[in-house]
Amino acid sequence: MLAIAVAYACGAAAALGIGYTLAACALVGRPFRRSAPEPTRFPPVTIVKPLRGVEWALRSNLSSFCRQDYPGPVQFLFGVNDAADPALKAVDELRSLHPAADITVVADPRLHGPNRKVSNIMNMLPKARHDVLVFADSDVGVDASYLRNIVAELERPGVGLVTCLYRGQPDPGFWPRLSAQATNYQFLPSAVMGLALGMARPCFGQTIAMRRETLEKIGGFAPFAHHLAEDHAIGEAVRLAGGTVAIPAFAISHACGEASLSKLVAHELRWSRTIWRIDPVGYLGSALIHPLGFALLAVLLSGFAAWSWPVAAAALAARVALKARVDHVLRQPASHLWMLPLSDLVSFGVFAASFCSARVTWRGFSFNVDNRGLLSPVRDE
Repeated sequence: MLAIAVAYACGAAAALGIGYTLAACALVGRPFRRSAPEPTRFPPVTIVKPLRGVEWALRSNLSSFCRQDYPGPVQFLFGVNDAADPALKAVDELRSLHPAADITVVADPRLHGPNRKVSNIMNMLPKARHDVLVFADSDVGVDASYLRNIVAELERPGVGLVTCLYRGQPDPGFWPRLSAQATNYQFLPSAVMGLALGMARPCFGQTIAMRRETLEKIGGFAPFAHHLAEDHAIGEAVRLAGGTVAIPAFAISHACGEASLSKLVAHELRWSRTIWRIDPVGYLGSALIHPLGFALLAVLLSGFAAWSWPVAAAALAARVALKARVDHVLRQPASHLWMLPLSDLVSFGVFAASFCSARVTWRGFSFNVDNRGLLSPVRDE
């Protein structure tokens, strides 16, 4: 009897998820419909790029920032914690490809907290010459209008920070493609739905642009050196300081390079456990993005009852419809449809596992995350 009761509960969750997915189909294009504003001036900009290690598309992604259609001065500031970091080879190649680019490199091993990315940025900032600062991850690729659009958004009255939605761009291989599926057909629609319903307060580390005075107002990066989701914490700090967070009408690309199932699961668990800790209500609500997982559980727990199969079929159809809609909105080829159910089931498994521990693995280091999103190193037992 318990199994049947749970099966009905899973069927109900799947039905709600189907409704949510169909709503996402209708709304996923909304953030991309408004026309991009043009900046009225082109202030000098420093693009801050913390680096660590070699990524398959690193040189290509870095190069995309050097090809900006932006008439103002741009400083490219790259930083590593280790002077022998192989990422610096890509920077040397960048100098050859773009000899006119104003490139500064900082190699500084100082740590200011467990968040090594924040420590890297803190070490870099004294070399930032300009007052408009664009912090962008190394695994991000952009088109030539990126900087113009970011600066135009930052000029709008009341805007304190600009961030960007992003889509997955897979490295070659099966697991990166599976990772990109989760980014494009789960993360992106759920982010758009959260914005449409007024329930999301996003700030994505793939792009954070602000003026120096705003950064100083929130205390610089030092307050975020112990945060796992420093991007979320920075966005909240800017809002508390009276600024709004703007999201332009385009999506940048985020490289998905997880080369194995274990790396993919570790990455997804880190992201999931972070959200669970900082926004437990919203994270529980994100169960609605898993209608296929709940529907298949209903099939199994009901003993393959006749009522469960239409629910599973409807869940799969809704997910396929959402994929088609996202592909259309992002103007990308509609490919790898067969991977969608597998991606959904892996993500559903990660969602279930995220409640089992507070431990995350990040860049080879293990941490516990508390309910404020703060990191503490895992001690060897």
